[in-house]
Amino acid sequence: MAASKCVRLSGQVAKELLDSVDSVLFDCDGVIWRGDQAVPGAPQVIQLLKKHGKKVFFVTNNSSKTRRMYVEKMSTLGFSAAEDEVFGTAYCSAMYLKNVCKLQGKVYLIGSNAMKQELEAIGVQPIGMGPDHVFGKQTDWANVPLDPEVRAVLVGFDEHFSYMKLNRAMQYLSRTDCLFVGTNRDTRLPLEGGTAVPGTGCLLQAVETAAQRQAATVGKPNHFMFDCVASNFGLEPGRCLMVGDRLDTDIMLGSNCGLKTLLTLTGVSTVADAEANRQSDCTERQRMVPDYYVETIADLLPALQG
Repeated sequence: MAASKCVRLSGQVAKELLDSVDSVLFDCDGVIWRGDQAVPGAPQVIQLLKKHGKKVFFVTNNSSKTRRMYVEKMSTLGFSAAEDEVFGTAYCSAMYLKNVCKLQGKVYLIGSNAMKQELEAIGVQPIGMGPDHVFGKQTDWANVPLDPEVRAVLVGFDEHFSYMKLNRAMQYLSRTDCLFVGTNRDTRLPLEGGTAVPGTGCLLQAVETAAQRQAATVGKPNHFMFDCVASNFGLEPGRCLMVGDRLDTDIMLGSNCGLKTLLTLTGVSTVADAEANRQSDCTERQRMVPDYYVETIADLLPALQG
C-alpha cells in the first residue's frame, strides 16, 4: 500500500502545521545554507519561529565541526543560535559513548579534530588523529602497536583515512570487548555545482568489511540523534517538525521518531524521489516520504509574518 502523498506546503496549511508544533528541527547544509551562503530568507524564518515561541534545533550528520564552530558559522551567515541548540555527530557520538556505552577507556578515533575536541570535553581521551603512514613489512602489519587502554573505535569523516588506519582499527576491533561506533552512513557529500565527494559511510563500510563487524551509528536517520535533543529539552515527538533536504536521512529520521516531516528542495532530494518512494512496495522506502514539501524554507515566511 502506497504511503500518503506529500503535500506542497503553503497558505493556511502552513499556518496550521506551525501551530501544531512546539519544536522545529532543521538539517543545515542544503536547508538553511548551501556551502557558505545562507538560503535567502532562512535567517528570518529561524528568527520568527523563535519569536513565535518555538524551540529551534539544528541536527547535522557532519562530524567536522564542534557545536561552537557551528554557532560561529551560523553567526557569520546571519543566524542567531546557541550552542545547546546544535546537535552534530561529533557531539552526539561523544554523548553516545558516555551515556549509552558508559565508556571507560580511550577511543581509537578515525575522525576530525572537532570529534577529538568533543570527546575531550566529556573526559574521554582519543588517539589516532592525523596521518598514519605505512611502515615495516606486510608481515608486521597485523602486529602494529596497539594501546591496551583503547575500549572503542569511533569512525567519522577523516581526510587522513588510510590503509594503516583501516588496519589499526581492524586490529582493535578483533578484541570482542572493543566497542564499534560510527557517526553516520552518508556515502556521498554533495557539493555546489552538482559535484560530490565520498562521505563518511564509505570509510565506515571499509572498517566494517575489514573487521567483519557492524558499527552502531548515531547520526540520522537513527533514533539516537533525536533522543539526544529530546532528552535535553523534554520534547514530545508528535509536537515536533523535522525539516530536511534528504529523504534517506532527514525524512527517515522524522518517520522513525514519529515527527512531522517537511522536505525542502534546496538540497539533495526531489519531489520525484519522494513520489518514487511513495509508489514503492518497499516499507522502508515508504518511510522516506515527507508529509509536506516546500521549494525553500523561505516559503514559511508568509505563515510566520501573517
